[in-house]
This record gives sequence, C-alpha cells and structure tokens, in this order.
Amino acid sequence: MRTGMREHRGILAVNLGLGANILLAALKTGVGILGHSPALLAEGVNSTSDVAYYVVVSVFVRLAGRPPDAEHPYGHRQMESIAALVVGAFVMTTAIAIFWDAVNRVYDLATGRGEFAGALSIALWAALFTVVLKLALARLTRRLGRQTHNPAVIALAQDHRNDIFSASAACVGIFLGRMGYPWVDPLAGALVALIILHTGIEIVRSAATELMDAVPSRELSEEITSLLGRVPGILAVEEIRAHRFGPYLVVNVTVAIDGSLTVGEADRIASQAERTLIEQVDFVRTVHIHCHPGAPAVDSERTSQ
Repeated sequence: MRTGMREHRGILAVNLGLGANILLAALKTGVGILGHSPALLAEGVNSTSDVAYYVVVSVFVRLAGRPPDAEHPYGHRQMESIAALVVGAFVMTTAIAIFWDAVNRVYDLATGRGEFAGALSIALWAALFTVVLKLALARLTRRLGRQTHNPAVIALAQDHRNDIFSASAACVGIFLGRMGYPWVDPLAGALVALIILHTGIEIVRSAATELMDAVPSRELSEEITSLLGRVPGILAVEEIRAHRFGPYLVVNVTVAIDGSLTVGEADRIASQAERTLIEQVDFVRTVHIHCHPGAPAVDSERTSQ
C-alpha cells in the first residue's frame, strides 16, 4: 500500500471515530440526564473521555506521517505505537472508573441507600443506537487497521468493540431497571468493565512489544531465510534481526558468501538480497546485509573427501 493512501486511511479512521464520539457524548449525556438513566449517563462520560484521547491520537497519527529527518532517519512511525499506548492507557483508566462506580452503585442498592425508579424509554433507544453505530464503526475501523497495519487504528477498533459491550450492558440494565430489577444495571457494568480492562492491557502490551524492538517471529525468520536461500551467491543465512518503525520493518541480516569473491561481487549479491526482501516481504522498508566469508559447498565436499 502506498504511503499516502495508508496515511489517508489512518486519518479517516481517526476522524470517523472522533466525529461519532462527539455525537454520542452529547446524545448520551443529555438523554442520560433527561431520561433519568445512570447507565446511559456513565456511557456519556465514557464517550466524552473517548473524544479526549481521539484528539490525542489524531495528533500522533499526523506526526507519524512526517518525513525522515537528520534526527529520525527512519521516519516518525513509532508515533503510531505511542498513540496505541495512549489509547490503551485511556481504556484501562476508563475501565477502572466504570468498575469502581458500578461497585459503589451495587453497594448503595444492596444497603438501601440508593434509589432507582427506572429510566425513560428514550434512554433505551439511545443505548440501542449506540450499539448499532459502534458495530458499524468497529467493522470499518478493523478493516482499515488490517489494511494499514497501523497499531493506533487497530487499538481504536478494539475500543469501538469495547463500546459495543458497554452499550449492550447499558441496554440490558436500562431494560431490566424498567422491569423492576435495578441491581442488574451496575452489575452488568462491572462485568463489562473487566472485559474493557483486559482489552486495555492487551493494547498496551502489544504497543510496548513494538516499541521494545521484539525479535522477529519464527514465520518471518523462515520467510527471510527461504527467500535469501534462492539468491545466487548466498551460502547460508547466519543471523536475522528486525525491528519495527510503525508498521514498517528494518531488517539486519548476516549471510555467508564465498570468501574469495571481490568486493564488487559481494556488493552485487548484497544488493540483490536487499531488493528481494523489500519486494517480497510486506512492510519491509530497509534492509542491511552484512557478509561473512564462507567456504563454498563444493570446497567443503572436496575437503571432506
């Protein structure tokens, strides 16, 4: 995928989520107050916090598109992983806040300190509208995340999925609250908060792994070894190291070649190996080849004889 198209799709995902959350924050907060629904009001607070970190993510995604410079020769793509960390931190914070509020409400109802007569029907319709909108956004954002390999967009798709869970819990809580079971509302909220917390931890873990330059997966190492094994002049692949810059990979490979070759011949082999990996492996942007002298297979056979 071309860089310009990738950036456009990443910004599109952020802008769609930002616009939707601004709408939902105003809708759910207003209806939650007017419709006497604590569950929907909590959802409105959740959407308001979403607006805040969507603005932060929007800034980071735009910064990630800046071209390489003297201080950042590989570009600024790591900003996308930092943005994913921001999303994960907000998700975890929101989950803890929702869980704590739900526990307090269950305690108040159990001890008779809290009263809840049931929300108006408009609150239920607002919660159902949230579920439908977030289903569409989660599906679209997940597809854009897969196309762009942008960790920030993938994290936003997971956050949309969390909103589906929390809005669904609000629907159940509002409905059963109107039926005379007020304790279901906060209990469902507490269970959903635990699911959201787990997702936030996974987002942070994934982003931190990329920022810490985790070693390439076994599948990637096997693919690189197979491709370089077909390059004429390469006797063996001795070492593979790779690290990410945003969605892109920088690969460092040590290969064995015939030690009797000239510098020019070795450079030709290395250049062909670089072109092969950049053309054949998705999201590989830069390849560094280090050549070690090695004995040709024919010489090894003669020596053994």
